[in-house]
Amino acid sequence: KKLKQNLRSGSVKKTEKSMKKERWFLENGSIFLKELIADCNGKSIPIRSFTSSQIRKATKNFDSSCFVTEEGFYIWYKGVIEDRSYMIKRFSEYKVTDYRVGEVYKDIVLSARMSNHSNFLQLLGCCLDFPFPVLVFEFAERGVLNHRGGVTVNGEESLLPLSLRLKIGKEIANALAYLHMAFPKIIIFRDVKPMHIEAEDVLGTYGYLDPLYFATRIVTEYTDVYSFGVLLMVVMTGRSVYFTGPDGYRVGILAYVKGLSEYGKLSEVICPMMMQDMTSAQRLQVEACVLLALRFCEERVEDRTKMIQVAKELKRIEHHVLRS
Repeated sequence: KKLKQNLRSGSVKKTEKSMKKERWFLENGSIFLKELIADCNGKSIPIRSFTSSQIRKATKNFDSSCFVTEEGFYIWYKGVIEDRSYMIKRFSEYKVTDYRVGEVYKDIVLSARMSNHSNFLQLLGCCLDFPFPVLVFEFAERGVLNHRGGVTVNGEESLLPLSLRLKIGKEIANALAYLHMAFPKIIIFRDVKPMHIEAEDVLGTYGYLDPLYFATRIVTEYTDVYSFGVLLMVVMTGRSVYFTGPDGYRVGILAYVKGLSEYGKLSEVICPMMMQDMTSAQRLQVEACVLLALRFCEERVEDRTKMIQVAKELKRIEHHVLRS
């Protein structure tokens, strides 16, 4: 309140830069607080406040050496504050158009709401001294999934073991099921893909986007089911959503898997790099998962499966292989 009075009265001499930062703080803070209060329904979510100097120092002023990945209208950085590593999420002021401002605050509220879920990065704090709030999350110690469901460390790709890939798929399914079922109003994520752990416009990534949603602009829980089906194919086979097929032509993984399934050649679905040291039981496990994923990508929503059932099916496949 005192800061707002000073800004109105002009009693405090400030530089244009500091005035702009304080205006951002007030505007961002008021919008964020309003959204959070409305969303939390009286439940307390403790979020620490970070200063812009802490954020800039941690990311070396958002230097490329701290860059992790870029998705849509936000960028992830890694940084250290007070001897602790964090993941820092910055929304791009150049990519957030007027009609997408609401998406930014929905994203923040969703992050706060999901902080207690074990399969989401925990939101620890934020900084309001930028055009859009900068969010500070716990550090992703095991890295970030790349476009093939692996992990890139120091520029080199590391293939994850099949058991871990299945665990990742199962936990993402559990997280999406939680979004769909845990709140009075269902939450649809809409952009499920490896590079990630609402709808005035169509939001999503080509290849993962539900064609029914794209055609009608009507979003349902089955929009996420479709995208998750494609993600599961990517994670379990080690192939990108688009890749060069055996004939030298670019192919989408969904069409590729469908073709192999129709011709009884699912044994060829796994990326050759992942085939090494895989047992016959593990290959059957992959085949079971991609067949399941095809069900998630049916054209009619009536033929798809709810996310809670998706999670149960993946758990069944995992336990069946462990017992056999």
